[in-house]
Amino acid sequence: MGALALGTLALLPQVVQAQRAELERTIKRRVLANGLEVIVVPSGGVPLATIELVVKNGAFTQTPEYAGLAHLFEHMFFKANDTYPEPDEFLDRAANLGALFNATTREELVNYYVTVVSDSVEGGMRFLNAALRGAQFRADELDREKQVVLGEYDRAESSPWFRLDEAIGKQLWGSFWSRKNTIGDRSVLTRVTPDQMKTIRDLYYVPNNSALLIAGDVAADRMFALAERVFGDWPRGEDPFVRAPVAPVPPLERNLGIIVEEDVNAVTVQIQWHGPSASRDEAETFAADVYSDILNQPTSRFQTALVESGLWQGILVNYYTLNHVGPITVSGQTSPEKLREGLAALHRELRATLEPGYFVAEELAAVKANRAVTTAFGQERASENAHTIGFWWSVVGLDYHFRYVDEMAAQTPADLQRYARRFIIDKPHITGVMLPRGARRALGLTDAELAELGATR
Repeated sequence: MGALALGTLALLPQVVQAQRAELERTIKRRVLANGLEVIVVPSGGVPLATIELVVKNGAFTQTPEYAGLAHLFEHMFFKANDTYPEPDEFLDRAANLGALFNATTREELVNYYVTVVSDSVEGGMRFLNAALRGAQFRADELDREKQVVLGEYDRAESSPWFRLDEAIGKQLWGSFWSRKNTIGDRSVLTRVTPDQMKTIRDLYYVPNNSALLIAGDVAADRMFALAERVFGDWPRGEDPFVRAPVAPVPPLERNLGIIVEEDVNAVTVQIQWHGPSASRDEAETFAADVYSDILNQPTSRFQTALVESGLWQGILVNYYTLNHVGPITVSGQTSPEKLREGLAALHRELRATLEPGYFVAEELAAVKANRAVTTAFGQERASENAHTIGFWWSVVGLDYHFRYVDEMAAQTPADLQRYARRFIIDKPHITGVMLPRGARRALGLTDAELAELGATR
């Protein structure tokens, strides 16, 4: 290990302490009487500010008859509204503000954001407020935007990975699939109505299910006052998750194998397990990230055994933090003739992570230091920082975000092995492979055999 790396490890406690202190110093929070949480992250330098509205909506709120409509609603947000009844008026107002605006839909949140020069923050807030509270959902605009979303669906479907991802997702999540499927269902998108858009708005787009973030060259007290003036009369709603509870994710009962053939050259393997829930299994989520980081290090024992040996061209371990069960994924590429041997070696190596001494102290410290440093760098850009804060606020809460680096730094080999025992080793999972056309027959591979090849026993 080089002198620079050793220096970074020696500074890890200071880096972690400084990171927590900086978050607590810079992030200011206030909850309005209507339940809207206002989060302000002042930063000097460039005279810009990002205003972001985060709503606890997204795929996880979708019953099968609404699959994909959280995303379509996001597309309709910046359309005609009571303040700007014609589409061109709304776009003209954005141009007058010099605003850059966009939105994203994910599994457990939808966020809308505008970036403006600092002296236009009030205009940016009112721009978002007009779209939020006065949306008209005109049938002609909905029809046009539906075609845009269907075009996105077509582009996604044209990818050789689409069929594999969808097939794995349906088996991994079962009856919860519509609540994980952000892109949705084509037939649902085709039949969408303005009334469905209004139902989503009335149920989820209430202040007590939302947060307003302002990050950039701003003063916190002024932002709180502006937020009160612009959003303070937004009527509080019923708790959407009392009105429309989200059922638990059904457990995965057994190993399954899925084989698809596409016009590809290499073999792609994707293995998925049910991972921790950020609210129910919080401690395991930190262990999951450190476990993945260590296995992904190019010089790790894991990579040496699987990639340096030539069995795999590349392999990646990942856990995606979500409240409603985040997936654990191991993905990689190999060749048809090495598939069986490669899968056997992969699961042997996963089981080996339970052995004493598998995780080396220096390796563990290095990935902790890397997480601390990259997290600190992520705070340097106001817009990206706002997106990160919005994600954590919606999925598990800001207190988790404040403690993240501390908790990562506290992980031990025993913590990582407890996580692996609880969620990976001998646990039901889906093994999906995408083969070149004709390879399945040439290999004589069946779904049933693949399920057993994917067993950790």
